Amino acid sequence: MRVLLAILVSVISFSKLSATIQYPDKIIINNKEYDLLTFPLEKYFEKHESKRPDEKYSSTALWRGYVATFEIIDNQLFVEDIKIEVSTGKWKSIINKILPTRKDRLVTWYSGFIILGHGEFVDLHERGNTYENYVLIEIKNGTSIQSKDFDYKTYEVFKTRQFEVYKQSKDYIKEVKKLKKQDWDQKEIDDILRYSIVEYTDKFLVE
Repeated sequence: MRVLLAILVSVISFSKLSATIQYPDKIIINNKEYDLLTFPLEKYFEKHESKRPDEKYSSTALWRGYVATFEIIDNQLFVEDIKIEVSTGKWKSIINKILPTRKDRLVTWYSGFIILGHGEFVDLHERGNTYENYVLIEIKNGTSIQSKDFDYKTYEVFKTRQFEVYKQSKDYIKEVKKLKKQDWDQKEIDDILRYSIVEYTDKFLVE
C-alpha cells in the first residue's frame, strides 16, 4: 500500500483503519509558507529508494520519515529543505545528503497536483478537521501549469466531478483491482479514490 494511502487514513476515518494525523510538508509561494497536503518527494524516492532517510526518529506522526519544504520560483518547483526528527521536537536538515546541488533540487521528476491548505480549520465531524481554503496547482515536470482556488465546499464539489470523469478511465479499473486484493469493498474503494482523486489524476479533468 502506498505511503499516500497510509497518510490518507489519518485524516479520513474508515472502519478498518485508524491512524495519527501526520506532519505536513511545507511550500513557500511569494514569501508566504503554506501547509502542503501532497508529497512530491515520494515520487523521487520511488525512483531512488536508497536515498530515502533511514536515520529517522520513530514517530507515528511521520510515517514517511521526513518533512520537506518546497518553493515555487518563476513557476518552477524547488525542494528547499528536507528535515528528519532526531528526537522529540528536534530536527536535522539532510537536504545536502539527498539533493546536494541546486540542479538536483529542481523538481523535474514530478508531474501531478500539489495541494495547499490555508485558513481556519473547519470541523466536518465524520472527516475530522479540514482547511477553510485550498489551492490546487497542476505541475508538469516541475513547472507550474495552472492553479485554482477553492473553499472547502467547492473543493469537495470539484473532487466529486473529477472523480466521476476518472471512473470512466482504465486507471480507475486498475486501482479498483489493486484495492480489492487488500480486502476493501467497493464503497470503501470509491470513498478512498474520490477523497484522494488529485493523487490519482495529474491534470484538471473538469473546468
